[in-house]
Amino acid sequence: MGKVLKEWIFTTDHKRVGILYLIGSIAAFCLAGIMALLIRAELTYIGPTITNDPNTYNVWLYFHGAAMILGFQIPALTGFMANYFIPLMIGAKDVAFPRLNAFSVWLFFMGIVLALLTFVVPDPPDVMWTGYPPYSVITTGNTALYTFTVLLIGFASIIAGVNFLTTISFMRAPGMGWNKLNIFVWATGAGFIIQLIFVPVLGTAVLLIAFDKYLGTNFFDTTTGGDVLTYQNLFWFYSHPAVYVIFLPFMAIIFEIVATFSKNMVFNYKVVVYGGIFGIVLVSGEVWVHHLFVTGMPDWIRIGQMVTTLLISVPVGLMVIGLVGTMYKGAIDLSKTPMQYAMGFIFLFLIGGLTGIPNAIPSLDLHISDTYFIVGHFHYVMAVAGTFAIFAGVYYIFPKMSGRMYNETIGKIGFWLSFIGTNVAFWTQMEMGLEGMPRRYYDYAHLPQFESDQMVMTVGSILIGIGFILALGNWIHGAIWGEKAPDNPWGSNSLEWTTTTPPPHGNWPEIPTVDADWHPYNYKKS
Repeated sequence: MGKVLKEWIFTTDHKRVGILYLIGSIAAFCLAGIMALLIRAELTYIGPTITNDPNTYNVWLYFHGAAMILGFQIPALTGFMANYFIPLMIGAKDVAFPRLNAFSVWLFFMGIVLALLTFVVPDPPDVMWTGYPPYSVITTGNTALYTFTVLLIGFASIIAGVNFLTTISFMRAPGMGWNKLNIFVWATGAGFIIQLIFVPVLGTAVLLIAFDKYLGTNFFDTTTGGDVLTYQNLFWFYSHPAVYVIFLPFMAIIFEIVATFSKNMVFNYKVVVYGGIFGIVLVSGEVWVHHLFVTGMPDWIRIGQMVTTLLISVPVGLMVIGLVGTMYKGAIDLSKTPMQYAMGFIFLFLIGGLTGIPNAIPSLDLHISDTYFIVGHFHYVMAVAGTFAIFAGVYYIFPKMSGRMYNETIGKIGFWLSFIGTNVAFWTQMEMGLEGMPRRYYDYAHLPQFESDQMVMTVGSILIGIGFILALGNWIHGAIWGEKAPDNPWGSNSLEWTTTTPPPHGNWPEIPTVDADWHPYNYKKS
């Protein structure tokens, strides 16, 4: 046992590093889910329900948002999936810098440990995941804990970005040209480009917050000449591009699943790559200001940022068209759990995308900003849609990763519970927002008409929780007691399924070579 533990702690194998990322991100997901259920329990009825302290409620909000985004979604996609998929998809034996890769995962775990200190320090951070001043400067909560958690996870992502961009550029199998790369490789590489550009901006912003609070500087203190809007611009200049760091890999893993279970070539492959993926990279840094439409900026800035925000729907639309087109005239198999999660993702993402249009239009956004509509939209388009994509990806790679099969029946029950619960909870939430329910309120005694809707939301959240618990239990049960998996259970043409199950250290005895007519989506019709 000690020898096995030592092998995992000191591993440099990209697959094991990926699994460590998965373990850490799932742990963050579980804790963030508990926070979500505590929030829902508190809001189910008017008045104090399970806590009399609004600061405790703020701590739940802080941990839920920070853990879901920084601890779960980004590490699960750019940590676990990038590590497990990319070297296998390009025919590499490992990543370019294996030890640096191992260092990045332990930085991530250090960030998780810091985040967990939230529950034991006497002054837990209560600044939401955004850390907005002036509250983050004047609060008695431990803002330093927030700052260093963000910095550690940010450093881990920068290291991963350098590593994987080098791997993709220089370690592809002989014969694998750029236009033979999987969509996941393209999209994740593009996500790392965005990370390398924008993570330093976030690091600067949260560091200046700590300077203001603990060193007496005045970057954001308006009483001494500072400006809180400077922080908001810095924060969202990173955090909206970060949406696409999450979006690109989770959309790409859905491409892999849909192509495999439709046995079809990706529709408009080059348009998806060069127009969709790199169109998003090009425009992603020009859309942050719609988060600040209500801050009193001049109309000419609002109009300009409205145009750029709406403009990014073009490359996103190209990717959605490519995704749906991939199923056209395909031999679609909807009986498998990964494909059901993929179909659920497409529905949730379309609802989220369409409800995002009002957020880009200042005349509408001014009325719905900071209401439940924004929260519901975000959960549709990113939070739950992204989680569905991650769960789809884990189910998809599970046989290759574990060497065993999961239980299809439990997988489908878990999916449908989560899917129904999502629509019950967050459709209701958007309706409440349109009727004027503000976000981030500990209590709503002044708005008693929303109590019944809050109860409906809580029921939906419980369904989501049960569905995801079933999925986690299914993976644990399958990894221990599941049937032995074949090397290629899905009949995929992609390179990662050509090695043995689970893949050995080094992936292949010799680096594979691909011939001229090979393509990961080349499913020839009989």
